[in-house]
Amino acid sequence: MIKVEGLGQWKRTSYCGEVSPKEIGKEVILMGWVRRTRDHGGVIFIDLWDRTGIVQIVFSPQVSKEIHDSGQSLRNQFVIAIKGKVRKRPEGTENLSLPTGKIEVVVDEMKVLNESETPPFELDEEQLGEEVRLKYRYVDLRRDKMQKNLLLRHKATQAARKFLSDEGFLEIETPFLARSTPEGARDYLVPSRLNPYSFYALTQSPQLFKQLLMVSGVDKYFQLVRCFRDEDLRKDRQPEFTQIDLEMSFVEKEDIMKVSEGLMKNIFEAAGHKIKTPFPHITYDEAIARYGLDKPDVRFGLELKDITDIAKQTDLKIFHQVIEKGGIAKAINVPGGGEKLSLKERNDLIEYIKGFGAGGLAWIEVKKDGCHSPIVKYFKDEVLKKLKDTLGAKAGDLILIVADNKQVTNTALGSLRVKLAEDLGYLKNVEPFSFVWVVDFPLLQYSLEEKRFEFAHHPFTSPLESDIKYLESEPEKVKSKAYDVVLNGTEIASGSIRIHNRSLQEKIFKTVGISREEANEKFGFLLEAFKYGAPPHGGIAFGFDRLMALMSGETSIRDVIAFPKTQKGICLTTKAPSSVNEKQLKELHIKLDR
Repeated sequence: MIKVEGLGQWKRTSYCGEVSPKEIGKEVILMGWVRRTRDHGGVIFIDLWDRTGIVQIVFSPQVSKEIHDSGQSLRNQFVIAIKGKVRKRPEGTENLSLPTGKIEVVVDEMKVLNESETPPFELDEEQLGEEVRLKYRYVDLRRDKMQKNLLLRHKATQAARKFLSDEGFLEIETPFLARSTPEGARDYLVPSRLNPYSFYALTQSPQLFKQLLMVSGVDKYFQLVRCFRDEDLRKDRQPEFTQIDLEMSFVEKEDIMKVSEGLMKNIFEAAGHKIKTPFPHITYDEAIARYGLDKPDVRFGLELKDITDIAKQTDLKIFHQVIEKGGIAKAINVPGGGEKLSLKERNDLIEYIKGFGAGGLAWIEVKKDGCHSPIVKYFKDEVLKKLKDTLGAKAGDLILIVADNKQVTNTALGSLRVKLAEDLGYLKNVEPFSFVWVVDFPLLQYSLEEKRFEFAHHPFTSPLESDIKYLESEPEKVKSKAYDVVLNGTEIASGSIRIHNRSLQEKIFKTVGISREEANEKFGFLLEAFKYGAPPHGGIAFGFDRLMALMSGETSIRDVIAFPKTQKGICLTTKAPSSVNEKQLKELHIKLDR
């Protein structure tokens, strides 16, 4: 029977992963979890673990038969405290892959602080199902990879706070419980017991509050803030997530960009990485033209080429039908794609782009003896030559073509470009962290579903002064003072110079069909504040979880969040959300329709 004890007067002298040869001959007290046990001819070796790492401890019958026998009773994940002397490992037994691999601790005394059942999985097991990991997250977080991710997140938050504080920013908390305002996603609603039949909304972002802080004269604000959005979840979305949020007064976008680049440089240096600054700039129109997406991965080629004029010169009816309806044709050239992509794989690509609404994908394989494809017969020789010259295609390459409306063509081919880069290994020898600013976004975008213009970013983004004249006549022409930071093809930050003039803000609302009455109902407090000396201001918000996932090489942000939700918004560890009792519902004046 194992005796479980308390700490008593014992005090930890060192962390497991920090015991060094400098302590050889000294007595130490260590505390942690049993990670591995090995019995070598009567001597028991145990890897003792805490968040700093592993140290080998030794239970020897030559030191004490009683302590040796107690070592035999230990099992994986038992929590123990030991007292013993540090010694050099015998020659030939060092483990140079461990910081503590040159020493070991010979145990003189031990206390079992707690037992453990057999864990639901081995901590060094690589292929673990996410469901079991999230159910036993407190065990999963003991894995080395997860500990590294938590440490990285800590270092990044400290670096962000130090840099922004040194730059004169004030860290100010803003409310989580606010009023419901339209910000693109559904709100999480919280009923108010003290105000029956009324609801708070958990803030989707601190946008309105940080603008009010600028009106208040704060000048420079930042916050590592939790945000809440009730939307469909995926690998890079969680219902609650973290932003590095900042706002500045009396600035233009160049000022925000300079601070943002300094922030990123400090965060990456804290994690041991170097990045190049300043970041290159690309306009929204150029990003769409060359990469098909407004979050371009610029680490590799496969750029899109507009071949609409060439498509007009073919005899392919579908090309002409698309173009007559205002559509376009675009193509990418896949170097060596003729050999790399089999007929089955090409057909799989056709199915892939259909998921983006595209009607099909045409391909032309370039060989030494000419071009081969089911559609080549619709191309005259001079048209094929023009196509190859435009794309720089040579023997062995594969040309892929999409013809559809502008949005579908760009999105489908832009997404296909990224998929091909991943599948064909184009990302193996590229810059590990490639940043780019995307600027000059449209202020508005037309919704085919709603049959009206909507905000491309959010309602408070300032238009370019030169484009304000188009608001009523040609709103699609209006560019905004918005800017995004894209890292390796992932949008990690979005910001803008804000509207600080009430009359312009009301004019923007009117353009998208928001009446003065509706604007006052939803945003009246902000419009009222603008009457009392609002300075020019702007800011940006970094998606901290996405940033951490990219820095740590994870494909899901769930692996850089301590206690994430599943794709159905469930915490498997705590079983949230859960039902509540009738008394709680009655206090909130809520009756469920079961």
